[in-house]
Amino acid sequence: MAEDYYQVLGVNKTSSKDEIKKSYRDLAKKYHPDISKEKDATEKFKKVSEAYAVLSDDTKRQQYDQFGSADFQQKYSQEDIFRGFDINDIFGDMFGDDNPFNMFFGGGSKKRSTRGRDLIYELEINFEEAVFGCTKEIQIQILDLCDECSGSGSKDGKFDTCGNCKGTGQVRYSRRTPFGTFAQVSACEECGGEGKKIKIKCKECNATGRKTKNKNIKVKVPGGAYNEAKLRISRAGEAGIRGSGHGDLYVVLKVRDSDIFEREENDLYLNVPISFSQASLGDEIKIPTLEKEIGIKIPNGTQSGTRFRLKGEGVPYLDGYGRGDLYVIINIITPKHLSKEQKKLFEQLRKTEEKKSLLDKIKEFGKNLK
Repeated sequence: MAEDYYQVLGVNKTSSKDEIKKSYRDLAKKYHPDISKEKDATEKFKKVSEAYAVLSDDTKRQQYDQFGSADFQQKYSQEDIFRGFDINDIFGDMFGDDNPFNMFFGGGSKKRSTRGRDLIYELEINFEEAVFGCTKEIQIQILDLCDECSGSGSKDGKFDTCGNCKGTGQVRYSRRTPFGTFAQVSACEECGGEGKKIKIKCKECNATGRKTKNKNIKVKVPGGAYNEAKLRISRAGEAGIRGSGHGDLYVVLKVRDSDIFEREENDLYLNVPISFSQASLGDEIKIPTLEKEIGIKIPNGTQSGTRFRLKGEGVPYLDGYGRGDLYVIINIITPKHLSKEQKKLFEQLRKTEEKKSLLDKIKEFGKNLK
């Protein structure tokens, strides 16, 4: 009994080419013999591939709709059905040159990229430079374009057409599979897919089109940058072979700690020591922020660990809109050395303090924390 290709792919006659393609991709991945554990996976894979080979081709689909399943399959051989069908066109954009479906159908049709390598550079900056942003100039040693041949690898800029691929950069060959004969296209090994060969090689770079150079690069660090942040500088990496494109440069920031602030994302924390008398009687003190000193009021009876929030005095956001907050944390300092006068005053203070058991004090302290 002839197979209904629409039913095989789980689509209908009004389905678009994109819908048909999506359905085939899902089913092909499900039944691929190198992936699927089902016993009849090979046969199912063959059926969905045959169905897609027909329905993805406008001419074949039109004739299939006109003749019907039985008549169409009588008129077309397996070789006719699969002629011009390239599975790499379906899955290449998902897997690139490492497409696992190449294992079944043969090599891909695209030339591997010879783009230059990406580079990583660690840049150390101080706390303030990260907070407010800065511009730094760094020097790196990279493989860059050869000045002698302008990156072409040819001494005089002249090339011969590759005789193996006739200048196309690709070679075509046929491969027999369980589904018929497939025409496969791959990069020409003689010219590396370029379609041309160098006449006279550049001696400065040994025809690679690149040489080792010291290069100065300006790095713009945005305000609000943080430790381990990675900045990408497009095309600042190594040059590819014979002008095939630069890689990128990734600058990893190493931010030194602040002497006084602790940072959590865009918020800052500042530990401020005050005396017993300041905490008990209250006071007004000046504290440092990122840009200036500002005054804050310490209410009488302030406890150690109390936090004051200063809105908008933290680190700028990377997008440039708004800032985090600054949290001032009060720490009451117990004096280690007292003068005679201070000791006498503390003795007098102790005599006036309310006498409570330790357990009562613990309970009262716990209530104040809630």
